[in-house]
Parts: sequence; structure tokens; C-alpha cells
Amino acid sequence: MTDLQNWQEDLQTILDEFKNQTDFSKGDLIVIGCSTSEVIGQKIGTAGTFEAAEMIFNQLEQFKIDTGVELAFQCCEHLNRALVLEKETAKQRQYEEVNVIPVHKAGGAMAAHAYRQLENPVVVEFIKAEGGIDIGDTFIGMHLKHVAVPVRASKSAVGHAHVTLAQTRPKLIGGVRAVYEEVPSNLSCK
Repeated sequence: MTDLQNWQEDLQTILDEFKNQTDFSKGDLIVIGCSTSEVIGQKIGTAGTFEAAEMIFNQLEQFKIDTGVELAFQCCEHLNRALVLEKETAKQRQYEEVNVIPVHKAGGAMAAHAYRQLENPVVVEFIKAEGGIDIGDTFIGMHLKHVAVPVRASKSAVGHAHVTLAQTRPKLIGGVRAVYEEVPSNLSCK
């Protein structure tokens, strides 16, 4: 079995466990950060590989089919961490499109591959996603809704890249008198 096949199995385990521990709804947006350089054991941004990007993209597409979520692929810092996603998703969420095409050396192998694979790709600068998958510590937090909650999987790496998972929840606001669950109608507020 090749390294790529082993990494694919690890990613499949991570995605299965992520799916089983979360309750994403159809149309929820998941931000994907990925350094293919880190996956193959190199320093982030130095050795991006389309072979690793293709394997990861294919696994994520299956995750999308299984869960009904939408995906947004974060570009590298050379494009200010802009995101590649389907035009329809951007339109539905009223995200403003920007004019750039991610390439290997400006955007990264993962975002460039996603741009070529999506049906009608666009790039946007900002999103607020309901969840995230960060492969290689690319720092996706700027694109998650408040409040991010970590999700743990039995495996924590794809290849040599550390993986973190997150889902978000609504903010809990208020003080000691705040209620966070439905209150029966026969109770008064005193």
C-alpha cells in the first residue's frame, strides 16, 4: 500500500468520525484549510502536490454527498486566505465575489485543484462557516462562525499534517438569569 493510500484511509476515518459526532444540516458550509506540503512532510507552502490535493478533494466530495454540506477551500496567505466555493453557495449566502484564480504558487495546490474541479467556482474573501477541517495547521478560524467547538477524532493526522476539526454553535448570551432551553409556557418570568 502506498503512502497516498494510507493517508486516504486516515482521512476517511477522520471524516467518518467527524460526520458521526456532528449534526450538520443540508447546506451548512464547511471551510477546508489544507497544506499539501505538510501532508507529504514538507514545510507549509514549499512543496504543494496536486496528487495529495486530488486524493483529499475526492474524500471531501464524498463527505459532502454523505452530509449535504457545502465546501469552501481556503487559499494560502498569498491570496489573503480567500476561499474557493461554488457560485450558487456564494450567491445564496450573499458573499461578494473577487477576481482571482488560485494557482499552485498563489493560492496553494488544494485551492487550485478545487477551483478546477468545482462546477462553477468563484473566489470570495470572507465567509462564516458552520464547521471546519484544517489539514496542516493553516488557521481556518477566521472563517468560522462564533463559537467554534473542537471535534476530536481517533486519528489526528493525514500524512505528516496535523488535523483539527471544528463545528460551531450559537453564542450563549445573558447572565445568571438567562435560559438556553425551551421554557414551558406555564412558567412566568419573575
